[in-house]
Amino acid sequence: MSEAFNAERLTRLCDFLHHSPTPWHATYNMIQRLEQAGFQRLEETENWHLAPGKRYYVTRNDSSVIAFQLPVGALTSLRMLGAHTDSPGLHLKPHATQYAAGWLQLGIQVYGGVLLAPWFDRDLGLAGRVHVRHADGSLESVLINVDRPVAMIPSLAIHMDRDVNAGRTINPQTQMSPVLMQSDTDRLNDLLALWLEEQHGLRAVEVVDFELGFYDVQPPSLLGVRRELIASARLDNLLSCFVGLEALLDCDGSQGALLVANDHEEVGSASACGAQGPFLGDVLKRLNAQVGGATEESLIQLIQSSLMISCDNAHALHPNFRDKHDEHHGPAINGGPVVKVNASQRYATNSVTGALFRDVCREADVPVQSFVTRADMGCGSTIGPITATEVGVPTIDVGLPQWAMHSIRETAGTRDVDYLTRALTVFLNRPVLR
Repeated sequence: MSEAFNAERLTRLCDFLHHSPTPWHATYNMIQRLEQAGFQRLEETENWHLAPGKRYYVTRNDSSVIAFQLPVGALTSLRMLGAHTDSPGLHLKPHATQYAAGWLQLGIQVYGGVLLAPWFDRDLGLAGRVHVRHADGSLESVLINVDRPVAMIPSLAIHMDRDVNAGRTINPQTQMSPVLMQSDTDRLNDLLALWLEEQHGLRAVEVVDFELGFYDVQPPSLLGVRRELIASARLDNLLSCFVGLEALLDCDGSQGALLVANDHEEVGSASACGAQGPFLGDVLKRLNAQVGGATEESLIQLIQSSLMISCDNAHALHPNFRDKHDEHHGPAINGGPVVKVNASQRYATNSVTGALFRDVCREADVPVQSFVTRADMGCGSTIGPITATEVGVPTIDVGLPQWAMHSIRETAGTRDVDYLTRALTVFLNRPVLR
């Protein structure tokens, strides 16, 4: 693979990360590329008419998407890729407007396992979706992205907290309300009205509801003397969404292939559009009814003949905290994709699925690594075990190594982006899964 091609892919990745501050924006940007590649949109509320050899996509809640291509012949198995569109962050409360010391602030609620300290003193934008009522009574949902610094959470000076560097608990309720402007009269709805007109030309509309969150407006960057690293917000897990989409668009289309990007992984996946919900199962049933065997027996056969690669980033060996890793399982950045293993089934990998992925990496000429958490530390989880439990599909958990997971700005390796894309593309092209 040429350096020029790698540069083009990294440019696309940075653009995707920069323009995807929320799951709704990430899903929107993914479907733009799908449609450019000829994927046809399906609506869950309508009858589906699927044809062999065609490519389709469907969304749920506008924050989760499933895209799939059908083989020219009979659908007997699927090569599935899974990721998630959400990231930890600070979301607004429904009644967010508050005032303190002459400043307009907005009350936040914590979404997911946020690393809170890095959020202080950052240039923050605001993004999400807003539901408005027009003069005729109709409701409309619109995306909003205030992509300039409009807020900040200022730190307290060390002179007033001398013990701060010795460790201090951060209270998100009382210490993390961003400041927006010097005012004791303006309200969030006033600002939303301004931004809705600015971005969508909407006037005289009533804001009925919203789902909004803050994000760091600093764009992604390639860093290091040799540009070995990419730093950005939301690498967990938009990096996997991007790589999965790249592989789906790069594959030769000869096999049945599916990409699912679920919302709400960071809070447990228990929602209609999360991995614990029925979204993927519903799509598989409809595929089987239209282009499979159309029986319950054939659905089970289809699922058990398929394989899911759940992609979610892994903890890279940190040069300043090497003791936080098992000495034999510390993945290196730019060392290739990581097979994630956990005996307590926090990851879905077993020896069968692990061997299959390692064989894929061998065929793609891609290095592969392993991650197991220390025996004296807890382990996170992914959509992998949830999807395997809900759907029953054989699953493996893999990911790209990164530093600072769940920080406002995370870091991964530039070479790893191509490594995993190549491996996943080979997987989607494989005529036999076993």
